[in-house]
Amino acid sequence: MSLTTEQRFILENISSLGNQSITDLFPPFSLDLVEPILSQAEAFAEGVWGPLSASGDTVGAKWTEAGVKMPEGYPEAYRAYVGNGWGALSAPERFGGQGLPFALQIAVLELLGVANLGFGLAPILTLGAVEALIHHGSAEQQALYLPRLVTGEWSGTMNLTEPQAGSDVGAIKALAQPAANDKWRIKGTKIFISYGDHDLAENIVHLVLARTPGAPAGTKGLSLFLVPKFHVDTSGNIGAANDISVVSIEHKLGLHASPTCVLSFGDNDACIGELVGHLHGGMRAMFTMMNNARLNVGLQGVQVSEAATRKAASYAAGRVQGSREGISTAIIDHPDVRRMLMRMKAQTLAARSIVYYAAGLVDSASGGDPQAKARLDLIIPLAKAHSTDIGCETASLGVQVHGGMGYIEETGAARLYRDARIFPIYEGTNGIQAADLIVRKLPSDNGLTFGKLIEDMRRDAEHPHLVDLVHLCEQIGRKLISKSADEGLTGSYPFLTILATAVCGWLLQRLSAASDNECLRSVRVVSKFYLDCILPEAFGEQYSALYHFDESDLLTREELGAE
Repeated sequence: MSLTTEQRFILENISSLGNQSITDLFPPFSLDLVEPILSQAEAFAEGVWGPLSASGDTVGAKWTEAGVKMPEGYPEAYRAYVGNGWGALSAPERFGGQGLPFALQIAVLELLGVANLGFGLAPILTLGAVEALIHHGSAEQQALYLPRLVTGEWSGTMNLTEPQAGSDVGAIKALAQPAANDKWRIKGTKIFISYGDHDLAENIVHLVLARTPGAPAGTKGLSLFLVPKFHVDTSGNIGAANDISVVSIEHKLGLHASPTCVLSFGDNDACIGELVGHLHGGMRAMFTMMNNARLNVGLQGVQVSEAATRKAASYAAGRVQGSREGISTAIIDHPDVRRMLMRMKAQTLAARSIVYYAAGLVDSASGGDPQAKARLDLIIPLAKAHSTDIGCETASLGVQVHGGMGYIEETGAARLYRDARIFPIYEGTNGIQAADLIVRKLPSDNGLTFGKLIEDMRRDAEHPHLVDLVHLCEQIGRKLISKSADEGLTGSYPFLTILATAVCGWLLQRLSAASDNECLRSVRVVSKFYLDCILPEAFGEQYSALYHFDESDLLTREELGAE
């Protein structure tokens, strides 16, 4: 079964694109559009972006005094992306978008990332900027910036991290001073800014968290500012460069086609930005962008899983080693290799299902459904963390299937393994996702949203492993809700894994029940493998999820080797 066929099946049965409620929310959309859009996107991704993947890794983005330069062919490929309208699918029509469901945009983004992981990050960041401005930008900001961000003519970034402020966002020191004409002078340094500079788009729109004079301490004193690379007049014409310097780009383990920049704002006290949303409302505005980014990073886990599985299966089918009854045999017929490939397929399907499920909730929530919004908030940390964990696992298995050839660079399996390792780290480490689940999401509305998820899974569960795991999720979840923050956080990551595995099993059981024709046989087989062989592994996490470490149970700093 082709990837686009599987995508369409999941979009209809997990993202609910076949429901009348979704069609009513997005009048330009009909199911007849899904197949041609996905087919054309796949052809574009494989034909235009895919051939650049190797050079993106070996050549990579380069820092120059004139700014970051992308590898040969990347600017042209990006302009083709813009020209074909791939970035505008889910944006509202009033801003130049096509008004189609976000879930369909997610499927297109998956195809782009499977073809070229590093390049695929660029549109993800711009979509987050679009989302932030739609919800928090002024009418003037929306009219000036959104039409160009929607098409991708201008790209967007998210600027949170500083040398002293990683996950502790409240420690941000970047300063915004009032200037003339309701503008602000921005001064500070931001690090780890993905696509913070490049030569792909005409302009780069930085969304920057900064502190204003006299603002409250911590996160309550942060505001969000729009700071363009080049100044823009009221008609959208690009003018002189803003006072933003690219200090360096990071030398990274992977994703070499994605420039990760250190940016300095206001070295000459002439960096001009404008407030987005309310003064001291920066965290609210930024979390709009962050939730979008977290879901899209979960999608990157799907992308690398699909790419690694394809590469491993192709290699295994052509690699002849050993024989049976005197006939040479490809390693794809060796039982342990077949087991690894089945696991890769099953985990990829699981990750795709939970991410597409979340994307469908985004669409439902956009219509004002409060239950969909609450369910989405609960699912986001699961989709981000679990899918990226799966991405690392499948990329590692891909190297293993290749054997010694996987450990050298020529096959590309090692590249995917290196690329995947950042996904559990950025946009909030997976440990932070687990903490968010336990501290914020489970106890919100006194656990009603969590209880409704358990109720839905219990109602549908038929496989005995799934029935038992749903019951375990409820038991552990209720206990964690009743514990103090410190006690609950000790088991937060194991519990996230348990709950995410249960949700994936629930979704795959739904897919299996709907795949009643021979064309979809692989979905049934892979779903059964997941429920029979992978889902039971989550039961082993229950002891860690409920274990509380006293100081006597832990090594001291000295015993750990810390100086």
